[in-house]
Amino acid sequence: MFANFQNLVIKTSEVNINLIKGGKGYPILLLHGYPQTHVMWHKIAPKLANNFTVILPDLRGYGDSDKPQGIVNYDNYSKRIMAQDQVEVMTQLGYDDFYLVGHDRGARVAHRLTLDYPNKVKKLVLLDIAPTYEMYTQTDQEFATAYYHWFFLIQPFPFPETLINQNPDYFLTHCLQSWGKDKSAFTDEAIQEYLRCFRDPKTIHGTCEDYRAAATIDLEHDQADINQKIECPVLVLWGKKGVIERKYDVIKSWQKRAINIQGKAINCGHFLPEEAPEDTYQGIKAFFG
Repeated sequence: MFANFQNLVIKTSEVNINLIKGGKGYPILLLHGYPQTHVMWHKIAPKLANNFTVILPDLRGYGDSDKPQGIVNYDNYSKRIMAQDQVEVMTQLGYDDFYLVGHDRGARVAHRLTLDYPNKVKKLVLLDIAPTYEMYTQTDQEFATAYYHWFFLIQPFPFPETLINQNPDYFLTHCLQSWGKDKSAFTDEAIQEYLRCFRDPKTIHGTCEDYRAAATIDLEHDQADINQKIECPVLVLWGKKGVIERKYDVIKSWQKRAINIQGKAINCGHFLPEEAPEDTYQGIKAFFG
C-alpha cells in the first residue's frame, strides 16, 4: 500500500511512535482517527508524496505506537500530550514547521497541536469534525444516538474494554460499516491491518483512554482556551452523507475557532480518505498549493 515509504520508530520523551515516511518536498503530517491506524491514508498519501514529504504516524494508543496504561486524570491521553508526541516526532525528523491534516481523533489532536504550537503549523486541514467542546456542550438525543461510542468508551475501566475484547473484530467492523456510507471503500488489506492492531487489548485500552480524556481533561483545556483562535489558514472537509453535515453548520462552528477558515462537504460518509479519496486528495493538494 505504501511503495517507497520507509518505516521508522521515533522515541519521544514519553513513548515510541511508529510511522512511515515518503516523498519529497515540504512536510505534511497526517493524523488518523478511530478505530484506525496510519493505513487509512493509503489511497491519498502516495499521491501527496509526489509533491510533499509525507509523514504518517500511529497516534499514541493506536496501531504499532506505544500504548501506556492510563492514569487517574487521563492526562497521558490528553490531546495536549498526544500533540506533543507529534511535535517531538517532527522535530526529530528535522522539521521546524509543517502542514497538518487530521481525521476524526487525529483532527482533534491537530486542533490542539495548532493551538499549543502556532508557529509549527503553516496550514491545517480538519476532516469530518466539529469542535469537541461544541459537540459535548450541545449534546442532545440525536447526537448521543449517532455518537453512542463517545459515551460508551468513556465509561470507567475496565467496562468498555471488557465488552469490546469479547469480539474486537465485530466492534471494529461495525464502526467502519456504520459510520461510512460505502462498505466497498475499505480494502481487504487495510481492514486486515486495522483488525491486527485492534485485536491487541492494549489498543482497546489506549483508545478508550483517548475518549475518556476527551470528556474530561481535554474539555478543561478547551474551556481555558475558549477565546484562542487558530492563526493559520484552515480547510475543513466533511462527509455530505454523515452526521457532521446533518447536525452542524460546520463553517460557522469553526469560524468561532479560527481566523481564516474555508471548507466544503464531500459526497461520502465519515471516512473521506477512503470513501472519496480523489476529492479529498484534490481538496488537500489545492489548499496546500
